[in-house]
Amino acid sequence: MVMDPLNPLIVQNDRTLLLDVHVPKAEAARTAIMPFAELEKSPEHIHTYRITPLSLWNAAGAGFAPQDIIAVLRAYTRYEVPPGIEEEFFHTMARYGKIRLIPAHPGISAGTSDTEPLPALPEELLLVSDDPAVLMEIEAAKGLARYVHKTPRGFSLHLKDRGTVKWELIKQGWPVKDEAPFVPGEPLDIEIRELSPEGIPFTPRPYQREAAQAVLGSRGPGTGYGVVVLPCGSGKTVVGIILMAWLKTHTLILTPHIAAVRQWIRELLDKTALTKAQIAEYTGDLKAVAPVTVATYHILTWRPHKTGDFPHFRVFRERSWGLIIYDEVQLLPAPVFRITAELQAVRRLGLTATLVREDGAEDAVFSLVGPKRYDVPWKDLEVKGWIAEAICTEIRLDLPKPLKIPYAVASSREKYRIASENPLKAGIVRRLVDTHGEDRILIIGQYLEQLASLAALLKAPLISGKTPQGERETLYDGFRKSRFRLMVVSKVANYAIDLPDASMAIQVSGSFGSRQEEAQRLGRILRPKGRRSAEDPSQGRYAYFYTLVSRNTVEEQFAANRQQFLVEQGYTYAIQDWAG
Repeated sequence: MVMDPLNPLIVQNDRTLLLDVHVPKAEAARTAIMPFAELEKSPEHIHTYRITPLSLWNAAGAGFAPQDIIAVLRAYTRYEVPPGIEEEFFHTMARYGKIRLIPAHPGISAGTSDTEPLPALPEELLLVSDDPAVLMEIEAAKGLARYVHKTPRGFSLHLKDRGTVKWELIKQGWPVKDEAPFVPGEPLDIEIRELSPEGIPFTPRPYQREAAQAVLGSRGPGTGYGVVVLPCGSGKTVVGIILMAWLKTHTLILTPHIAAVRQWIRELLDKTALTKAQIAEYTGDLKAVAPVTVATYHILTWRPHKTGDFPHFRVFRERSWGLIIYDEVQLLPAPVFRITAELQAVRRLGLTATLVREDGAEDAVFSLVGPKRYDVPWKDLEVKGWIAEAICTEIRLDLPKPLKIPYAVASSREKYRIASENPLKAGIVRRLVDTHGEDRILIIGQYLEQLASLAALLKAPLISGKTPQGERETLYDGFRKSRFRLMVVSKVANYAIDLPDASMAIQVSGSFGSRQEEAQRLGRILRPKGRRSAEDPSQGRYAYFYTLVSRNTVEEQFAANRQQFLVEQGYTYAIQDWAG
């Protein structure tokens, strides 16, 4: 039965939502469904969202009831909502809150006034449930055995295992309602500058404010934490700065590497009134703590031996942070980073360009940091000029004859390396560099011998994991200041590196079929370069993303998988056949 042919949403029986972006109510519908539906694909005309158990539990944690979701769907659907779907929502969302996490000792609170001393967090917590069958299921779960211990009141666990236990339970189909106390952070006056120290005007973009507001929220206890998903180059750092300025509290920022630490510090000094004395770096090079401290995941999770304590983690856990920002939060589920999730302050913000993980562990981010609060299609920001318009091209070339037999008899892994290191790629890189004489170019790859050879051929600097940190900073700075227009980089430049003038990337090899890496590498060149227009096409520049692939090899298959995420975001790849 037709409800309203002008409505933008089609609700399907498999819980997918199809959004017609050309209907006037499309933007309102997108905003309304975002709290309980996950964006899967966003090509030109119809965007696909999916309602999953995890997205429903996240909505429940943010204060939404099943009837709220049904009301939204009925308000925007073009056709009748499929029968039975409402009952599924009630059944799934009823699981949220069946298991609660509470302090082991009654009377512990997080402080009630600005003058009351900030108490220490309890070292022991309890998992409790009013349903005996649920308690039996917890006891039988093998993945929890090492973390929880049965008590008359429920199951006790150590504070440091708080996030891990929540993750294990959500894998069992039980989202935990976390009611354990949190320590509020010490106050800190943080103001956003209207002018940078160099006199450059700065105003946060509307979507950056919307993202920060979505995390801060206004619906019940499940707000003030969560994940923001925005394209590389769209200014995710600014979202964190806005939230810091609104909350005005001591803040810990965790990043993937030292270069990202120093980039955050530069942005904070440029866009806020914070002084150098109020911001500290905590890394392998420097170990200082201040009201705003920027650290690497690696230093926080370092320990002298496998069974030892995490000495740097203890330092941070004992301080009164009011906000923790996880930069590149999609890295968090890796075992080496998981311990950082135990820093679950009242408010925590995850920032990422994509939650896609090849190991399927996306739910860990939601369990450990919070639900996704804000997401926007890449192409939407491109159309509005907030990120550069990108042209993606896959260039295919033959393997040279001497490599065809070694390739044919090689193992699967070695086949990929032979195809990736195809020596004919060097000539194509040279031709592309010569053709794009006005572009600032990154040559990106996986294998160091290949990259070193290209750097020598092009007389360009090379940054890899072996490059000392001080030298990396000098080279990044030289590229930003136009001392050279070419730079060869390994996967160390995949994450959280701000090179705003980079306008072209040539990808010569990658981490097998990693969609996440593909998105990150395209993101290195998406900083806006101005807008082109029919009236004046000379204004603004495109961003060019080239991927070199050996024809009729496993590299073609991996390239197709790598491109999947960006194709779902609305990008298209032109295929060209070149001779080496």
